[in-house]
Amino acid sequence: MLSFVLASVLSCVALPAAAGGVLVLGDSIGAGYGLPPEAGWVHALGERLDTVCPGMPVHNASVSGETSAGGRRRLPELLDRHEPGVVVIELGGNDGLRGLPVAELRANLAAIVETARAAGARVLLLGMRIPPNYGPAYTESFAAAFDTVAEAASVAYVPFLLEGIALDESLMQADGIHPNAAAQPAIAAKVWPALKPLVGSQCDNGDEEG
Repeated sequence: MLSFVLASVLSCVALPAAAGGVLVLGDSIGAGYGLPPEAGWVHALGERLDTVCPGMPVHNASVSGETSAGGRRRLPELLDRHEPGVVVIELGGNDGLRGLPVAELRANLAAIVETARAAGARVLLLGMRIPPNYGPAYTESFAAAFDTVAEAASVAYVPFLLEGIALDESLMQADGIHPNAAAQPAIAAKVWPALKPLVGSQCDNGDEEG
């Protein structure tokens, strides 16, 4: 899987810059639930992006409580409005917390990827994992849905956005679901290596953070 992820990301390095900016289609994790907008990882990612692509916009279309079905419905209008060069998909956590069918999650994610690509955007999929509330079979199937979509579509992919964060109480809010302010830089740092190649190597002005 690691070789597949690296191949998917590196295959985009030589492509021109994504001049239309970055659209983050997410849920409460992307929206920075419980935090001011400037404290969230999407804002931090935008600041990092500005070091290599000055002026490139980041449109945060994340909505707390959003499901993959909701994101799928909202995406066409967002693409028309923002015309992004890159779409970052951060959805699925609420599907899992509600025990929604994994087949629907998989179908929605695949449709989101297809719709974004049809509009000319590159795609970065951020994977999610959930607690074993619904049993190991559902938990494992849920996690595999992201792997399956990423591999089938050959998109850039971060297998688990909250790896190293979700089980660290010092990085989570009291609800045990949402990362706190201290976790946001770590989330941005996890996304950045997969996002940077997608915005185009011609934007690189010497950033050495990788």
